[in-house]
Amino acid sequence: MLKSLLQRLFGAATGENPLIAYALAHPEGRVMNKWDHYFDLYHRHFARWRGRAFTMIEVGVFNGGSLRMWREYFGPQARIVGVDANPDCAAFAEPGIAIEIGDQGDREFLRALAGRYPAPAIVLDDGGHHMHQQVATFEELYPGMHPEGVYACEDTHTSYLPHFGGGAGRPGTFIEMAKTLVDRLHTLDAASAQADPFALATDSIHFYDRMVVLERRPRALPMDAIYGREARLRYVAPSVSGKL
Repeated sequence: MLKSLLQRLFGAATGENPLIAYALAHPEGRVMNKWDHYFDLYHRHFARWRGRAFTMIEVGVFNGGSLRMWREYFGPQARIVGVDANPDCAAFAEPGIAIEIGDQGDREFLRALAGRYPAPAIVLDDGGHHMHQQVATFEELYPGMHPEGVYACEDTHTSYLPHFGGGAGRPGTFIEMAKTLVDRLHTLDAASAQADPFALATDSIHFYDRMVVLERRPRALPMDAIYGREARLRYVAPSVSGKL
C-alpha cells in the first residue's frame, strides 16, 4: 500500500529523492509512518550530510522502519541513534544503529543522552508529540549540537491539538516557543549578542506544514554595508540599519 501511494504521489520524481526510492524498494520492510511531504523536506535539509561521519539522533523509533532508511541514505560513516520510551525497541539495535531507552520528557535522561552522543549533526524529533516532550527535547539537545547541525521537529500540528497539550495561541506549545525564536533571530545586535547564544548559533528557521526545521551556523553581528557611489535619493525616514 505504501509503495502504490508513493508512486501515485511522486511518480517519476521518485528517482530524484533517494529516501522515496528507499521506501519504494522496501514494501515488506519495517513499518514507518510519515506524511508524504516529509521526504522532500528531509532531503532538502539533510542531503549535505550524506557520506560524512556524524551522529544523528532520531527520537521516536516506533517499528524501526526509518532507522535503516537513514543508515542507507547517509552511508556507513554515520552513526544513527534511535530513542524511544518503549524497551521493546532495543531489539532494533544493529551495527551502525544504537538504541537508547528513555522518556524524552525527562530532562535528566536528555542531558545524559547529550553526554553520550555529543555534538549530533542531526536531531529529528518524531517522538511522543506532547508539548512538554517537544520543548524539553529542543531545549536540552539543540544547544550542544554540531555548529552546522540541523534540528527538525515533526508533527508540529499537535501544537494545535488539546490532547497533546496544544491549542491555537496556547502558551507553552512548540509552535509558540518557535515564534519567540524568530524574534530572537531578528534582534541580534551588539547589545544582545552576549545574552543570546541562540541567535549567534542559528542561521535560519523554516516553518512547513507539520514541521519546523532549524539550521545552525555560527553568525557574526550583522553589518550594514553600502556599495557604489552614485546616490540621487536618500532615505526620508530612519535607516533600516537603525542609524539616523
